[in-house]
Amino acid sequence: MAKVTIYTKIGCPYCVAALRLLNQKHANITEIEAATDANKRREMNEKSGRNTFPQIFIGEKHVGGCDDIYALDAQGELDPLLNA
Repeated sequence: MAKVTIYTKIGCPYCVAALRLLNQKHANITEIEAATDANKRREMNEKSGRNTFPQIFIGEKHVGGCDDIYALDAQGELDPLLNA
């Protein structure tokens, strides 16, 4: 199973929803709370090119945020990425 890295912000409903979906898929998740850590936020920005939460990576591939991961799931593309 692929490693999932998700950059989150405490209290973010989109982060909660993304984590819920990933947990339902039994994903191997590493959560990084980046909103209050300038270095982690900078790392997230450099890797994703985005400044919003969450930002999700499957392996080294940036898959986007909450809406993006739900769209991948609806298209049947999330499970193959997670199981790679």
